[in-house]
Amino acid sequence: MAIARSKVTSRGQISVPLEVRRRLGIGPGSVLAWDEQGDAVVVRRAGTVTSAEIHAVLFPKPPKSGGRSDPKEGIRKRMRARYELA
Repeated sequence: MAIARSKVTSRGQISVPLEVRRRLGIGPGSVLAWDEQGDAVVVRRAGTVTSAEIHAVLFPKPPKSGGRSDPKEGIRKRMRARYELA
């Protein structure tokens, strides 16, 4: 089922319906990419990558906190060991 429909002008221009603009998060100056997938053409936002998306690619899983002690407790242990040996 189609989200919306557009009509092509004699100059090859189309208007992107409001619902599609909202779903794609596009506005004036946005760039769209047209991809061919089999017998269909898919329109998507081009060149818009958020810092959150980059972070998700670079760091796919959050660091595990299990097994790590409290940093302050680690400092205390280190200081105790250092000054008890002296």
